[in-house]
Amino acid sequence: MTNISESTAKAKTGFKRFMRNLLILVVILFIGVMFFLYYATYSTGQRAGIVLEISKRGAVFKTYEGKIDVLNFGSVKSDNQLSQTFEFSVPKNREDLINKLEEVSLTGERVQLRFEQKYAALPWRGETKYFVTSVKRMEDENLPEPKERDSTGDNYLE
Repeated sequence: MTNISESTAKAKTGFKRFMRNLLILVVILFIGVMFFLYYATYSTGQRAGIVLEISKRGAVFKTYEGKIDVLNFGSVKSDNQLSQTFEFSVPKNREDLINKLEEVSLTGERVQLRFEQKYAALPWRGETKYFVTSVKRMEDENLPEPKERDSTGDNYLE
């Protein structure tokens, strides 16, 4: 009888040790993945356009989100101007960027945004994977003047 109870006790302590080690491994793995997703950068780049919106959003986690209109001047030979929007997030601790983005959104100036693309969007950081790192106001003198439409709104005036 003592051999059976000893082997059962050894099996129980061995299983407990295995489960404890497995839990420690899972916690360390989870922390490593979270550090990777938080700090690792997938790509960096820049976009230029006009800031359409900058707002503080979120039900639980308040984050700063924005949108710029990327005007594709000269990319297509046509009278029709193409436009595309680019959504981004701004880190909470970058009040200088937030203030500059709010200012240029009111004036309608063209800006150049430098951003980092992360691997995943974490809810406490922002809604998108794109995080603005700098904002630069652009000179408008090199941009073509927008064409005016006639009274019907169908044709451009030359």
